[in-house]
Amino acid sequence: MTYWLLKNFLLGPLILTLFRPWVIGREHVPAKGPVIFASNHISFIDSVILPAVLDRRISFLAKSDYFTGRGLKGWATKTFFNAIGQLPIDRSGGKASEASLRTGLQVLARGEQLGIYPEGTRSPDGKLYRGRTGIARMILEGRVTVVPVAMIGTREVQQIGQKIPKAKRVGVVFGKPLDFSRFAGFETDRFILRSVTDEVMHELAGLSRQEYVDVYATSVKERATSAREQVMKDRRTPAAAATEATAADR
Repeated sequence: MTYWLLKNFLLGPLILTLFRPWVIGREHVPAKGPVIFASNHISFIDSVILPAVLDRRISFLAKSDYFTGRGLKGWATKTFFNAIGQLPIDRSGGKASEASLRTGLQVLARGEQLGIYPEGTRSPDGKLYRGRTGIARMILEGRVTVVPVAMIGTREVQQIGQKIPKAKRVGVVFGKPLDFSRFAGFETDRFILRSVTDEVMHELAGLSRQEYVDVYATSVKERATSAREQVMKDRRTPAAAATEATAADR
């Protein structure tokens, strides 16, 4: 009920007014039945724009940290993420990917729509990175319609670390549904899973016109973090370095 009220009477109209999203390929969106929307991910606001242009509810899998905050801020954050269809997932531990898979399949089994970012995280620089094969498992086990969707211009509206988005126009491009029924029964074959995932990413690259890089976005982020830490380490004063060295020798 909260999702329906905000989508139709508060958050939805506000999003449509501020960002005036243009849409291409709306005819590719099924009117009913379970659907996986496989999307590129260049901004936090992607998860706000996509629900605003769809008639039916769409759910995304989000880290559980967004739902466990305390106080007024924690309540507001939890309410917002529930309102835009985010489902809490514990991403820590070895069983995290399995939990995500099962939660997603439950959404699809109810005949609902599920949004997935195959890259697994936001692009650090606007490029399109290698997809994680979890989406392929969900596609093959769920045996549902898969619609590739490209978010256009959302990175210019809200970049990583930017708290308040700019009121600029964005776009959403829906591609033709993808058929992977030929791979039924191969849900555990890692070569098939990689093939399905790569086909999805190929479609996204064509729709979004992003430069494709065949490495994981998380690896790029980790290297960038290590580089920043090294720069900070190199900038230490001689006195600070001597103090650390002395402490290490104790």
